Amino acid sequence: MKVSTYILKNNLVLAPMAGVTDRPFRMLCKSFGAGMAISEMVTSNSLLYGSEKTLRRANHVGEVDPISVQIAGADPIMMAEAAKYNMDKGAQIIDINMGCPAKKICNVMAGSALLKHEKLVEKILSAVVNSVNIPVTLKIRTGWDKENRNALTISKIAEDSGIQALAIHGRTRACLYMGDAEYNTIASVKQHIKIPVIANGDITTPEKAKFVLDFTKADAVMIGRAAQGRPWIFRETEHFLRTGEHLLPPTIDEIQNTTISHVNELYNFYGEQTGLRVARKHISWYTKGLRGSAQFRFNMNQIENCDNQLHAINNYFNELREVNHFISYDDEVINKKETMVA
Repeated sequence: MKVSTYILKNNLVLAPMAGVTDRPFRMLCKSFGAGMAISEMVTSNSLLYGSEKTLRRANHVGEVDPISVQIAGADPIMMAEAAKYNMDKGAQIIDINMGCPAKKICNVMAGSALLKHEKLVEKILSAVVNSVNIPVTLKIRTGWDKENRNALTISKIAEDSGIQALAIHGRTRACLYMGDAEYNTIASVKQHIKIPVIANGDITTPEKAKFVLDFTKADAVMIGRAAQGRPWIFRETEHFLRTGEHLLPPTIDEIQNTTISHVNELYNFYGEQTGLRVARKHISWYTKGLRGSAQFRFNMNQIENCDNQLHAINNYFNELREVNHFISYDDEVINKKETMVA
């Protein structure tokens, strides 16, 4: 798949997720095979450019190309300025968020709320595309509710405005993350535009990725929540799409080493105090469903020291290894829906 002049190594994309797709997680998913990984939303409000959070989100040191940064906002001029700011900070692709259904985003008429205002969509897309000399992509939903699916209209506006690739989540703004994603709208859009289309929504297994690619004829799939605690889903999916066969599940050793490496990267990126807190959710995702993990996760949330956190992780996996070399799940049900995906 190509995004303008960038040729991706495959057609698997990590979805932008608020509070999740920071630099350590993007780099991790790329190392496991993601062809592209999109950052958390970066505000278009210039007053926040100097904030610690915004500066962290604009930190791409050591990240593998292409570096894609998502911006969000509702004012064309501010969005154009945000695009230029992030380009100057190292972004190689600018992604525009018109897909987030969160109230705090939609209440300021940003994210998926923009789908109701097609003329404003056109102004924002044109302003951003004309403000930078790097590719601009767009993430949308199928519409603002089930009676008003206007993804096809928005996609044509995007193509005419110079957008280089379009990601579509198979739900409307009103659907939030409830119910099942639908792919008919994505398939229809793919038939009517020439730019690459990336299908998103409920893609949780290699088989589902193949089904969605075959059904929609999309150029790529975007994986979100299913990658949390399972960054190797990209490796597994790429192999399945290429061969039709499944890879063996990761060993306990690999999960342990991946968890420890990821947690250390979070300490380095955020600092120990913030890194420890951010690490808790990732540790929970890595261990969810593994034997004895419920008590482990409860205990993990009481730990306030980085050394103790690392020690607890190693102890848990060392005990788990005595039972089984490969991952072995208990009866805990894992239902990874695509929630909080921008």
